[in-house]
Amino acid sequence: MTDQKNKYLIPFAIVTTLFFTWGFITVLVDSLIPRLKDVFTLTYFEAGLVQVAFFGAYFLVSLPGGAIVSKVGYRTGIIIGLAVMAIGCFLFLPASSIRVFPLFLLALFVLAAGMTLLQVAANPYVVALGPENTASSRLTLAQAFNALGTAIAPLVAASFILGSEVLPPEAQSVLSAPELVAYQAEEAAAVRIPFLALGLALAAVATAFKFIRLPTVRATETQPEEGYGFALKHRGLMLGALGIFVYVGAEVAIGSYIVSYLLSLDIVTLVNNNEMVAGWIKSLSGKSIEEMNPARIAGTFVTFYWTGAMIGRFIGSLLSRVIPASRLLIIYGLIAAALCLAAGFSTGLIAVWCMLSIGLFNSIMFPTIFSLAINSLPHSRSQGSGVLCAAIVGGAVVPPLFGLAVDNGSFAIAFLLPVACYVYIAFYGSIQKPRTAAA
Repeated sequence: MTDQKNKYLIPFAIVTTLFFTWGFITVLVDSLIPRLKDVFTLTYFEAGLVQVAFFGAYFLVSLPGGAIVSKVGYRTGIIIGLAVMAIGCFLFLPASSIRVFPLFLLALFVLAAGMTLLQVAANPYVVALGPENTASSRLTLAQAFNALGTAIAPLVAASFILGSEVLPPEAQSVLSAPELVAYQAEEAAAVRIPFLALGLALAAVATAFKFIRLPTVRATETQPEEGYGFALKHRGLMLGALGIFVYVGAEVAIGSYIVSYLLSLDIVTLVNNNEMVAGWIKSLSGKSIEEMNPARIAGTFVTFYWTGAMIGRFIGSLLSRVIPASRLLIIYGLIAAALCLAAGFSTGLIAVWCMLSIGLFNSIMFPTIFSLAINSLPHSRSQGSGVLCAAIVGGAVVPPLFGLAVDNGSFAIAFLLPVACYVYIAFYGSIQKPRTAAA
């Protein structure tokens, strides 16, 4: 038994680093929104198209990605996913050089397509690396590293992508033509350098996986003839898919606009008026408040949002052992909805902390909805998994709608959108049979 564990320990550790990678990159993309909004003078709605390009790939690539991995195997699927991600990162070089917004969107789509292939291959591979009775604990541990990536990424983004001074539109309007071109080129470079480094790192990892010996496990399984036809007709699965859709949409909308929202609250003044908070920001960034521009200060706060999600995942996994998962989903959904209302209709640090606390209650939603929906199927569970992964496209739909609400109303009005999402999630939990399920 010990030899069997040792056989899978190193491969598990290697593959788990991939979970960290896609968590890190997903949050790094959120930081692009305020920067691209400035570079291309976009509305909030247009900036939200960044998430359309990114999460639209999940909808378009999930199902064919599953077919590819089934044919070539998990290991080759991982290599292909990493290679496509590297290509996506390298596309940021011409996109930032000629500053064409649609080319940025193409680069993001290619990057996300590679991430989709990587997830389709890596998740079931981790499950297969060992005994079936410990598969859930392995996947939970791997997902914890994904959350670690999401917690670290805001600090990197605050330093490299949001670190330079952002000029408001009125300040840009008084610049001469050469000065404006030079400023926009500098802004684009802030985007280019981090993704160039990521592209080189991903290419190196893909090359390494070509030579790393990993245990061979089956990527295929026998499926009933009904296939996707059966899955798509199953009410429990489709209600769960809608839950995944609204959850990812709400989480990504909030994560995408945190920086813009904090800037709208005059976060610099709020931090300067609170010595304790100023000390926290200084500790996280390694710089004094006076040395940082407003966007970097706001970007540093994002760490609290994603760290809350990471901590909440561990707390939720313990709570779900004593509280039925469906009941926990109701509680978390209603609390998240209440926090959205408080964030939208309050002011000052109360609004800040209410919004950041949403991450803590987002933590269990995806795995809980996913497990409840997939367990409602008597068979065709791999097809059901494909349907649920495709529902991640909610991250491409809700953020632009959130931005449109800000453009035509206010952040307070926009927060009503994620409120509706979380209310549905609570409703989904309420129609499930109470049973304990690991988050």
